[in-house]
Amino acid sequence: MDKKDVARLLEQIAAFLELKGENAFRIRAYQNAARAVAGFPGDLRAAVESGELAEVKGIGPATLEIIRESLQTGRSRILEEFRAQIPSGLVEMMKISGLGVAKIRQIHESLGIASLSDLEAAARDGRLAKLPRFGPKTALKILKGLEFLREASEFKLFHHAREEARSLARVLADVPEVVRVEVVGSVRRHRELIRDLDFVVQLDGSVEAFADRLGAVVGASEFVRRDHGAVTLKFASGTVVDVYTSDANTIGLETVRATGSREHVQALAARAHALGLEWTGTGIERDGMPLPCLDEEEFYRTLGLAYIPPELREGRGEIEAAAQGTLPRLIESRDVRGFLHCHSDYSDGSSTVRDWAVAAQDAGYEYVGITDHSAAAMYAGGLRPEDVPAQHAEIDRVNREFPDITVLKGVEVDILRDGRLDYDPEVLASFDFVIAAIHSRFGQSAEEMTARVHRAMDDCNMAILGHPTGRLLLSRDPYPMDLEAVLTKATERKIALEINADPHRLDLDWRIVRDAVGMGALISIGADAHSVGGVGNIDLGVGIARKGWLTAEQVLNTRPLEGFLDFVAERRRGSST
Repeated sequence: MDKKDVARLLEQIAAFLELKGENAFRIRAYQNAARAVAGFPGDLRAAVESGELAEVKGIGPATLEIIRESLQTGRSRILEEFRAQIPSGLVEMMKISGLGVAKIRQIHESLGIASLSDLEAAARDGRLAKLPRFGPKTALKILKGLEFLREASEFKLFHHAREEARSLARVLADVPEVVRVEVVGSVRRHRELIRDLDFVVQLDGSVEAFADRLGAVVGASEFVRRDHGAVTLKFASGTVVDVYTSDANTIGLETVRATGSREHVQALAARAHALGLEWTGTGIERDGMPLPCLDEEEFYRTLGLAYIPPELREGRGEIEAAAQGTLPRLIESRDVRGFLHCHSDYSDGSSTVRDWAVAAQDAGYEYVGITDHSAAAMYAGGLRPEDVPAQHAEIDRVNREFPDITVLKGVEVDILRDGRLDYDPEVLASFDFVIAAIHSRFGQSAEEMTARVHRAMDDCNMAILGHPTGRLLLSRDPYPMDLEAVLTKATERKIALEINADPHRLDLDWRIVRDAVGMGALISIGADAHSVGGVGNIDLGVGIARKGWLTAEQVLNTRPLEGFLDFVAERRRGSST
């Protein structure tokens, strides 16, 4: 077991405890332990053996013993006991957005439902709607949640798919005939949801020998050879892998073809045809003679195009821009100077202010913005107004200890139901900057939600609109609102729109990012990290920014500290209602 497996095991125990109606403090202990394990930066097994893990906040004696048992045996006796006692379908129901434990118990006890298929049937035939405190609206919401679950079984979140692709790339690289391996497809284009994994391998040997060896090496449950040396693998986990073979002369073309979206590749083929070239199944030819494509740059040059970064290969005008020489110089991770949007142990984070200073400094940032939740976020241990001075005093102490990085006093403040910001103006003014976001009342109408966000934007303390559409990938749709009106007002009020880099959000969507910047909006990239293990989230946000055609100049936290604080000061000089 690795950290991810152990954290998932602890989360499962917490879920079973909820279904059993156990004490809320015991449930929270397992949830906290799961977060602590997931965010632990070191080697988990070594930390258990040395006793270091016992000192980590969120790890108690009971959870430590379960962690130790799972690492030693790969199992947990308490989890196995719960599985024997509680139908697994009830735990699956907990993954449905808006369907809490109380409702699941009611469904199970009233209708005897213990599986997702029976739940769907009851939602469709009216039995759910007849239950007390349910109704047709709740039944429809449950059906929508079931659709999300099906989609989740078909797709992977980007960061999971990328990790799996990197692991498989190492396996492919060890096959004797393989000279080079490239991860391609939607992972290389940095899509937020991934269905299949794609690879291009350059061979020094026959395709037949490689295919024969590959079937034995990777342990796939299904193995299919296709035309032009392609191989499709299916694993018991549900992962589908396409491997495209190439030689040194065609590796550039094959990598381009396997990376781009269908629209991108079709547009390239049309351009090749217009130039008098023939794009065959094995390469590009001129007058019947194959043209070498040793790398992607050479391929694009052959078509009279500038090199197109993989993130842009979606068939959304990038080929025309490459032909005209107007492709932007895309932002890179090293352009980001400020690490924004992270939670400490003052709210629902597992890392201290000092931990964040060390982690951000080690990662090369100039400043880090601590943004704990405000008081209204009780579910996340929101920071009460009377506790703000203590947090700010600690930040001051850490700044004196670490002169090479600046820790900013930020906050992620709730946009309340009526559009007011949580905290009084005096408290808000004590922070260096304010991220405002919606965390509740998602059921408001589009008109109500738009008016709510608009009113929040009238408060001059608000510098950044956090996770603007509220989506959770494979879990929750964006909340309803007039997005164009929100983007327009954000631009007018000079409020930055966040690309929230939490891998479950990646919000704003990259398509919207491009539209927003076209309207004149400024973008901020925020990690939304709850432990120092989330330092790498910024890279995920940069990938979305690149897909949105962003340059470094269009991103707020590429500015030096003085530039960032000047932005906040200018915003606060604006009008406030």
